[in-house]
Amino acid sequence: MFGYRVPAPDEAMLISGGRRGQGGAPFRVVTGHGKFVLPIFRKVRFLTLAMCEAEVAETCVTRQGIALTVRAVIAFKVGNDTESVVNAGQRFLSEQDQMSVLTGRIFAGHLRSIIGSMTVEEIVTERQKLATEVLETSKTEMAKIGLTVDSLQIQSIDDGDTGYIDAMSAPHKAAIQRQAQIAQAQATQASVEAQQEAARNQAEYSRQTAIVQAQYSAEVDRAQAQAAQAGPLAEAHAQQEVLAAQTELAERAALLRQQQLVAEIVKPAEAEAERIRLLALAEAERMKIQAAAAASYDRVALDRMLIDQLPQIVKEASAGLQGANVNVLNGADGLGEIAAGLVGQGLTILDSVRRNLGAPEGATGGTPAGAPAGLANADGGARKAPGRSIEID
Repeated sequence: MFGYRVPAPDEAMLISGGRRGQGGAPFRVVTGHGKFVLPIFRKVRFLTLAMCEAEVAETCVTRQGIALTVRAVIAFKVGNDTESVVNAGQRFLSEQDQMSVLTGRIFAGHLRSIIGSMTVEEIVTERQKLATEVLETSKTEMAKIGLTVDSLQIQSIDDGDTGYIDAMSAPHKAAIQRQAQIAQAQATQASVEAQQEAARNQAEYSRQTAIVQAQYSAEVDRAQAQAAQAGPLAEAHAQQEVLAAQTELAERAALLRQQQLVAEIVKPAEAEAERIRLLALAEAERMKIQAAAAASYDRVALDRMLIDQLPQIVKEASAGLQGANVNVLNGADGLGEIAAGLVGQGLTILDSVRRNLGAPEGATGGTPAGAPAGLANADGGARKAPGRSIEID
């Protein structure tokens, strides 16, 4: 829009004419926004708020009287507050490039002042301390002209041809060189040791490699020997297995033949023997039964024969009484006793005959049942019965 002005982000717009600015300033300060400006009646100027740089190369004398050339770089800008903009605008608005020149001169003076109170050793070893002191001493003066310093860097310190800094650094250089030599010697020794260790490792590796190769060769030879023997061994094992199978087959055949022989010969023989034994037992039992029956029959037949012959035996025994003089003392009883005695003698003779023929004792032995006591013996002797009297001449 015509008459409406807007400053850049790194600029401050200064409007002069009309009302005065803050603190009686001859212009008003506008930053960060636009403003309507009447043409002809108002005038607008712009002041940079960007970062500026100033370089300083100043020869300074230390407290020891040694001249040093110090080079530094200062980074500065116009302050962001209205007061700093007003102060800088009143001093540098028409010639803003002079801000760097004036800042360099201000810092050169402060460098000479501060370095004059320090020794070379302090300046060299404490550069940050030097920069801090310069900033602190220049802060108030820079604020008066509306500038603020962001940083101060000491770039270099040179003593020219005096050689003071080199002399000062000589012990350190010697120490460093000594340390470097020691380090070099240690490095050399370490290198030699490393080489020796590498040689030992190489020798050990070669030895292990040779051992492994020898073992490998031995294993290969052993494998080849085993492979060469594998065929005969396999054939031998096969023959052994065949022999074992044949032996087992022969044993089974023998066992089968044995079982067949047992089934064909032994079992029939045992059966025949058992049959013969049973037949023999049966025959023996039959013969025993027959013998027992025969013996029983013989005894019965003998007894029958003797019984049949008993009258004749009695007759023969009584024949001996013929012509004998018999006196019967008790009459009819005595006569009966004589007859009974004759019968008893016949029975005694029968018993003797039985014993001689093998007849069991007691079958008819002894005095016959019913025979009266006191009968005569077989020898013809007379027995007397109680209460009776028999006489035989």
